Amino acid sequence: MARGFESKDVEYQQAEAERPRGARRALTAEERDAQEKRRTIELALARARADLGVARADAHRQMLAGAIAALERQLAQIR
Repeated sequence: MARGFESKDVEYQQAEAERPRGARRALTAEERDAQEKRRTIELALARARADLGVARADAHRQMLAGAIAALERQLAQIR
């Protein structure tokens, strides 16, 4: 009987958890904050772009375009 996708995925996750990680230095609090802020902005940007793709009203599209531009500026400042 063939194994299901879920069991293969669980097996992969377990193997990954057991695999030794490379020597990484710990992130500072500032680096973690910047990383979290970057991720939040990236998610908001992805959402705004998706909303822009389905927006029908011109005013809504303009508002979303402005929001996207602002989010892109914020993201550029973090990188």
